[in-house]
Amino acid sequence: MAVVQGAEQVKKRIRAILTAPHLAAFLPATMIFAYWYGGEHLMVLVAILFPGLLAIGGTLTRPSPASPQKIDATTGLPKRTKLIEHLDFGFMPDAEYEKSCLVLEIDEITKLADQLGPVGIEHVLRIVSGRLRTALRETDLVCVLDVGRFGFSIDKRQRVDLEATLQLAARLQAAVSDPISLDQTRVLLSSCLGFAMPGRSPEANGEALLSAAESALSFAIQSGPGSIRAFSNGMAPRVGRIEHNRETLLRALDEGQIKPWFQPQVCVKTGRITGCEALARWQHPTMGLIAPGAFLPAIAKAGLLERLGEVVLYGALSAVRDWDNEGINVSTVAVNVSADELNNPTLSDKIKWELDRFDTSPERLVVEILENVITQTEDDVAIHNVKALALLGCKIDLDDFGTGNAAIASIARFNVHRIKIDRSYVTHIDTDIDQQNMISAILTIAKQLDIGTVAEGVETHAEHAMLATLGCDHAQGYSIAKPMPAETFLQWALTHEQKRTADVVVPKLA
Repeated sequence: MAVVQGAEQVKKRIRAILTAPHLAAFLPATMIFAYWYGGEHLMVLVAILFPGLLAIGGTLTRPSPASPQKIDATTGLPKRTKLIEHLDFGFMPDAEYEKSCLVLEIDEITKLADQLGPVGIEHVLRIVSGRLRTALRETDLVCVLDVGRFGFSIDKRQRVDLEATLQLAARLQAAVSDPISLDQTRVLLSSCLGFAMPGRSPEANGEALLSAAESALSFAIQSGPGSIRAFSNGMAPRVGRIEHNRETLLRALDEGQIKPWFQPQVCVKTGRITGCEALARWQHPTMGLIAPGAFLPAIAKAGLLERLGEVVLYGALSAVRDWDNEGINVSTVAVNVSADELNNPTLSDKIKWELDRFDTSPERLVVEILENVITQTEDDVAIHNVKALALLGCKIDLDDFGTGNAAIASIARFNVHRIKIDRSYVTHIDTDIDQQNMISAILTIAKQLDIGTVAEGVETHAEHAMLATLGCDHAQGYSIAKPMPAETFLQWALTHEQKRTADVVVPKLA
């Protein structure tokens, strides 16, 4: 890259000499000299050769045509190659400024794309990309790295330190979080961001700097929605999303690399643990903890959703048995059931067999079904499975409520026990009156149908407090606890209950 750029600089200087206006003044003098030295014949020869040599020199020193940059069709932004080239300039000896690299990804972008559909997600991405461009200086660059993932090259000017970079990161996240109107509804987004300063780059080139920023982003994603992380030397560089093949995924499922972690659900008013949700996590032997968004789509693509369901169910019921043996009663554990599993005629029998195997009461197993599965399915097998599980005694939760336009009749038909309010309605509920009104309407519907409510993605104590004020039953999110392995959940539950009990004020007798 540096050699090519140096050659271009030499060609530019030679071309500047050949095309300079004063060079034309030498032509008459050259003609006279040729006539004096060689007579009329030499003068004619020079008259022919001189312009020809200039033309050839101009052609040879013409700048190489810029390779057509691949442009993202949705946003109109350049892609990864352009970003790396821009970052490379910051490492050149004569560079005016070094470059910092930031990478931002919209939280749960895969899930969001499924909810909004192709037209909706393209509309959202176009608006977000426009806002991000507006938030930058003219000399800075924003590119598309993947669906919902953007990379930035930022001039590291004087006094641009860690604090200034954090302020820029917050400004970019704020641009993403502004509400977006879509089909008379509002879409609220959050984002994670990772960044790398040039002095921290593993190597002095743009590829390494971008890899470092993406590594920081992966740690931010693991820390939860809205997180920001800076690259440090202890982080292993990663580039983009990795495509995992079916053989690798199957081995990870069979060897216990992929297994359930557990996120607690608590009573909004009292803080008492009322259950937990089992969420698939991949602890890779060399890559460390892989974010769900980086492997769940690959599992679906490989046709392994049913195998994943078996692994998660086994791990969930094993954890319940172990917690019971330790004297911790977690009343329910929720597992997600995909559309592929629902269309398997033997699903209800398989779950009944697993419950009998672990001697677990069906009432302690919550089966979570996505709202869009209910709205889209007319399959008799799926309907039979849901009804059979409800008759068995399992509880049915309707997940991501508010994103699939489920009819009230569908809720009744599927014997729904609780609705889980999607995090897009919970975000900013403490400050946004429209969000509060939406939650109030959902809670009113639930009350009329005599079903429970669980708010997902509760990220702040202020959101938790507002949910209590509005009358939501249960809450789940990072403000309470992150998903954790079964052993860690046990310790967390013991500590949480001890603290909750200690906080209860016992009235004194008169």
